[in-house]
Amino acid sequence: MRPRATGTRTPLTKRPHGRTSIDLRSTEPLAPSALRFHPAAFYRDAPESPRQTWPALLAAVTDPAGTITGVHRTYLDPSFDFRRLGKAPVASPRRSLGQIAGNGARLRSRDSPVLLVGEGLETVLSLMPLFLDAGAIAALSAAHLAMLVLPQCPTMLLIARDNDAAGRNAAERLRDRAEAAGLAAAVLRPRLIDFNADLRRWGHDALAERVRTQLPTAGRCPDLA
Repeated sequence: MRPRATGTRTPLTKRPHGRTSIDLRSTEPLAPSALRFHPAAFYRDAPESPRQTWPALLAAVTDPAGTITGVHRTYLDPSFDFRRLGKAPVASPRRSLGQIAGNGARLRSRDSPVLLVGEGLETVLSLMPLFLDAGAIAALSAAHLAMLVLPQCPTMLLIARDNDAAGRNAAERLRDRAEAAGLAAAVLRPRLIDFNADLRRWGHDALAERVRTQLPTAGRCPDLA
């Protein structure tokens, strides 16, 4: 069965806002083209385990040329148990297949000097409305964030880390690689475990203010809005 698109094309909510380095206004669809919904994706806890089917969010993993190299699956719970944030009650609700190292889920392609990168889909999707003109890539794990192939065009890399040791180490490794390659890089840190948790806890305005305080000065950071 072919994956089906979500069909969710509702624009993000617009909010009046002044021209600052971050702007919450957006008219792009909620569902990037790299994402698809599958109503019954196959799942096994182990190779010898019985096959199950669960709804799943599929993310195409591509290399810098746009060639699909893999797929990331997030298995979903149709009943949406909030304690699991909608993930299926299985041993490994997130799985990847294919060549993931160095590549990522390209949630927004832009010919822009600014590129936003992060570990998880939720983290990057939470921050995308704040950076309207930036490209956006989810590396899909801390290890893969550290190994992300650096782009040729952007001059500013914004790295959204998770708030744990693995996230900190991965972000610092990527920042060091970027700066060695001549790119400006800034690491953004959430209050809770990740920026999606911050968004759910405090909302868009507080998330924007949190990010603003961590951006480079105007002389170093391109205009993001």
